[in-house]
Amino acid sequence: MEQHTTYSDVTHADTHGGGSKEIWRVTIILSVLTIVELLLGFWMMDMDPESFLKHFIKGVIVVLMLAKAFYIVAYFMHLGHEIRNFIMTVAVPMGLFVWFIIAFLADGNSFKNLRNEYNPEYKERTTTKKAPAENEEAAPKEEKKAEQQ
Repeated sequence: MEQHTTYSDVTHADTHGGGSKEIWRVTIILSVLTIVELLLGFWMMDMDPESFLKHFIKGVIVVLMLAKAFYIVAYFMHLGHEIRNFIMTVAVPMGLFVWFIIAFLADGNSFKNLRNEYNPEYKERTTTKKAPAENEEAAPKEEKKAEQQ
């Protein structure tokens, strides 16, 4: 008689959760997180742009967005019921991708700042020039007419 061994860590179960109760629970959680994010966003609109509280609220909103992303990936993309190795196969490259984006943005900003600092001609070429006012425009025209005569 053959002996069959099943490995629960290796095999994939075909059951994906608790049905409609779980869907309603996740929907309510996502709705509550979204409403809290919106309330925090509307509350911080009238705050001083440089206040600590506004920066703290922005951090809280980012954490709430990450929690929503977790629930969306775990339940609607069915990764919450997968084996750990498959989840790591998706999560680790995604984390590295996000890290690369942050690193490239920081590097590009550093390059821009250094280029502006050490090459004033570049800064002068790349900054937006303010259009002269109407009365400032009239004065050079009058000077040119006087020079021509």
